Amino acid sequence: MTLWQPDPALIRRPAYLSLADQFARAIHDGRLANGARLPTHRQLADDLKLSVQTVSRAYEELIRRGLISGEVGRGSFVQTQRREPEPPYLPERLGEVIDLSILKPVCEPMHLEKLKQALRWLAENLPSSSALSFRPNMVFPRHRAVAVEWLKLCGLEASPQNISLTNGATAGMTVALMSVAPPGSTVATEAIGHHTLIPLARYLGFNLEGLPIDGNGLIPEALDEACRLSDIRAVFVQPSVINPTATLMDATRREQIAAVARKHDIAIIENDVLGPLVEGRPPAVAAFAPERTLYVTSFTKIVVPGLRIGYLAVPDRYVAAVANRHLVSNWMATPMVAEIATRWVNDGTAFELVNWQRGALRRRHEIAAEVLTGVGYRSHRDGLHLWLELPGDRAEESFVAQARLRGVAIAPGTSFRIADTPWHPAIRISLGSTTEGELRAGLSVVAKLLLGDPEHLLLAI
Repeated sequence: MTLWQPDPALIRRPAYLSLADQFARAIHDGRLANGARLPTHRQLADDLKLSVQTVSRAYEELIRRGLISGEVGRGSFVQTQRREPEPPYLPERLGEVIDLSILKPVCEPMHLEKLKQALRWLAENLPSSSALSFRPNMVFPRHRAVAVEWLKLCGLEASPQNISLTNGATAGMTVALMSVAPPGSTVATEAIGHHTLIPLARYLGFNLEGLPIDGNGLIPEALDEACRLSDIRAVFVQPSVINPTATLMDATRREQIAAVARKHDIAIIENDVLGPLVEGRPPAVAAFAPERTLYVTSFTKIVVPGLRIGYLAVPDRYVAAVANRHLVSNWMATPMVAEIATRWVNDGTAFELVNWQRGALRRRHEIAAEVLTGVGYRSHRDGLHLWLELPGDRAEESFVAQARLRGVAIAPGTSFRIADTPWHPAIRISLGSTTEGELRAGLSVVAKLLLGDPEHLLLAI
């Protein structure tokens, strides 16, 4: 049995969260080692003059966070070994909660109606190849030609033969990483980056190295040094606002990243899922290094979530590798969804919805600026979210949990932490995932928490 005990004098309401917070800090600080057995529910309740129910709820909270495990008949034990990472968003929306945790575009009934219309059109015009063929090359030549035109709107020139259709950006990312980063190799990326990279690295067997960033994105000198000291095979970047810190990398920095990659002969994977949504953005990194950049974009976050289709544009040297890995991981993108995307690109619906989304997001950013007056945060008017660094006296996990208790879900910044470097607590807030009224109410909760008594937030998760 461990000698460390929670301090009853530090318990605040709600008591079970405050108690869980004390255990979490003790585990993080090393005062409770991995495998340490915790007191029984009743023993701890007696020691702290709390109810057994309160202690039970505190232990359940620690199990939810993956910090302890409960074994029937044996007790509860500290569990600090690596586990499956939790997503930054709520896996499902439960009860009355304003969900600002999941990154979504603004959606209205109009989007559903357009999809219904597209499906009615598809029922009358579905090509036999899309319904009956197993051969990607029999299905997608026409779609690749249309993809060329969409990629021009993204600032990229590509040949149809160099484009793969994927079931969205995540599929494109996965295929790109499989093509350039064999097991045991190392991929560099931003220190605060894409939350799926950590599990992807584990599943695909490559190492992930988070590199320093500044207000302009990934620092080229840091990438250069990492390439000199490590066997870096590729760098994964999100230069256009979709990154957690909502940074728009300027053209000079993009060109510098491309130059470092060329110097060390490494691949670049550019995640540009917002594509033409970001008005006035610099050229894609791929435009500065077309011979080594695998460029990923999609329609999901800028047109409508149900249009799960994307484009992966690659240089000649990777065409065969990408085709093979796409076959073994997906076989091919869903042809019927590709039919809708191609129709919408051809008839202008896709770009019309992008323009609509841009206007809707700018209204959301105006609401955020109004409600969060006096609060410092990072954002871009065409982005889906904002990044808010918490004041120094606020614990990130406590802040997120307090917001959740008040009916608002936000994403903890640590979900996007790639590098084991000093960390400043932060949160990501999605602006498009709910109605304008709920957004205003949710942001008001965040503002009140920021302006409230930090003692309660620090001690009660």
